[in-house]
Amino acid sequence: MGCFCMPKGYRKYNGTQKVEIIKRIHRENLSFKGASREYGISDRTLRDWERIYWEEGEEALLTERRGRACVASGTQKGRKPKLNKQVEEDLIAENQRLRMEIDYLKKLNALVLEEERQNRKHK
Repeated sequence: MGCFCMPKGYRKYNGTQKVEIIKRIHRENLSFKGASREYGISDRTLRDWERIYWEEGEEALLTERRGRACVASGTQKGRKPKLNKQVEEDLIAENQRLRMEIDYLKKLNALVLEEERQNRKHK
């Protein structure tokens, strides 16, 4: 009785191939096990590619992610460098301001709706 075994050695897939494989999995509702057998890629690798695809977008699969982090910038080859501290703090402050604005608008909307209900009731 034979068993299906993964091919020995590694095959390097470029970003375009990774994107096409993930899109095909979604388009044809393939299982990771089925795609794993068809392409000769471990299902763990396919799951990682899918996670990257959903979390960081198609472009993330197109960049090289292997290798050690660059000591000077703390980033890996092909990745965007981290924002400087001031820009990061400004973005955090803006996010907080926008969240407060959203909360304010939600409360204002609730008050307007309540007032409209009261006006309809009294008519």
